[in-house]
Amino acid sequence: MKEEETIMADPVLYSFRRCPYAMRARLAVAISGVKVELREILLRDKAPEFLKTSPSATVPCLKAGDLVLDESLDIMIWALQQSDPQGWLSMPADGQDLIARADGPFKRVLDRTKYHTRYPDLDPEDQRAQAMTFLNDLNTRLEETPWLFGPIPTLSDMAILPFVRQFAFIDKPRFDAEAPPALGRWLNTFLASDLFAKIMPKPPVWKAGDPPTFISQEILAPQASGRA
Repeated sequence: MKEEETIMADPVLYSFRRCPYAMRARLAVAISGVKVELREILLRDKAPEFLKTSPSATVPCLKAGDLVLDESLDIMIWALQQSDPQGWLSMPADGQDLIARADGPFKRVLDRTKYHTRYPDLDPEDQRAQAMTFLNDLNTRLEETPWLFGPIPTLSDMAILPFVRQFAFIDKPRFDAEAPPALGRWLNTFLASDLFAKIMPKPPVWKAGDPPTFISQEILAPQASGRA
């Protein structure tokens, strides 16, 4: 058998650092410890290789062999099915319901608050109030436990927190003043975590021929390709 036939390419994750969908995909890949190459995409000038890979031309997009996933939650589950050292998949069915609420109604009013100039017929304060209704529901849970379903984080926490972060940073001083205490503690714990720090360094925009950068529990860092 030829040597090249025995070499399997590492999975590749196309990402954009600030995108909350891409953020949660990187969180799951990082905690899993699975070796995945990171390719940072410039959204206003998308690499041709990315456009050939992603059916939707949106980040995140994972390619692992013949498998292509362009839904962030699918990427999270894929990574955790390879390795789930912290037990993120061990969450009650209610966790899926919370994720669906975050991805649907909450994200909709989040966008209408953050990008309110795109929605001149809507009152951004009303949209913000609707977002806070969901966050208050999360706070009720967090008053009882440090994470949504107990003493350790699960998939639901890490799938939702990037969007809570995005909402908070629309107006961080206002959020800090208005957020209920347990919710604020939950978000701040996440923002101060080693895991969050590991997935947020600013990588260079990827172009074909660049040396690979890998996501791992160690950190996002360039590594040798292993080729002679």
